[in-house]
Amino acid sequence: MKLTLRIWRQAGPDAPGSMTTYRVDGISPDMSFLEMLDTLNEELITRGDTPVAFDHDCREGICGACGMVINGRAHGPERTTTCQLHMRHFEDGDTIDVEPWRAAAFPVVKDLVVDRSAFDRIIGAGGYITAPTGSAPDAHATPVPKEAADTAFEHAECIGCGACVAACPNGSAMLFTSAKVVHLNVLPQGAPERASRVRNMVEAMDAEGFGGCTNTGECATACPKGIPLPSIAAMNRAYLRSSLGGGR
Repeated sequence: MKLTLRIWRQAGPDAPGSMTTYRVDGISPDMSFLEMLDTLNEELITRGDTPVAFDHDCREGICGACGMVINGRAHGPERTTTCQLHMRHFEDGDTIDVEPWRAAAFPVVKDLVVDRSAFDRIIGAGGYITAPTGSAPDAHATPVPKEAADTAFEHAECIGCGACVAACPNGSAMLFTSAKVVHLNVLPQGAPERASRVRNMVEAMDAEGFGGCTNTGECATACPKGIPLPSIAAMNRAYLRSSLGGGR
């Protein structure tokens, strides 16, 4: 496959950026999108040019590090992570635009790399449970209803990639935050901090400068792990109860 790539290049957080055009040849349809970028970078290094900076780690769709906007869509044309997107989803001769996540709370570090530490601070504000120290409790010590366990597992699948923020026209982090809130709030282990957790995490999210939710639903559509849109409503209900009734 021969492809024309238009990639956002930006030397640093305060440097101006622009789209730069590259042409690559010999791309296998079985390559992942990141392997295709690896091929481009090998050519750039051979020519003595600066390679394109992009985030990656596990390359197995688990870590969420590899986010980028491909042809205007978070992670590209398939509902998956960028590392699991294969070049067979493109046609020979295609022109592909590649950009970083676009959100005020995700400042560009370099090229396609953005700073997503805002997510870490949201989790730090309330993503924990009270647990006694000492030996591990028996597995059956705290019964968990099947429905609650299923809901917790569904929301625990969030990998924090930021696709929801990148896809949202408002740059909202409501889907991410709701996944973290609901994951712990539905479990009996998370009950002691249930009220304070949702308040603290929502307040941390707002403090980071993410936009508000207007229920366009693009976040859930782009989420590679299928976090459901009703999670946001569940978080809003929990936040309202916490605000009206107080609690820990």
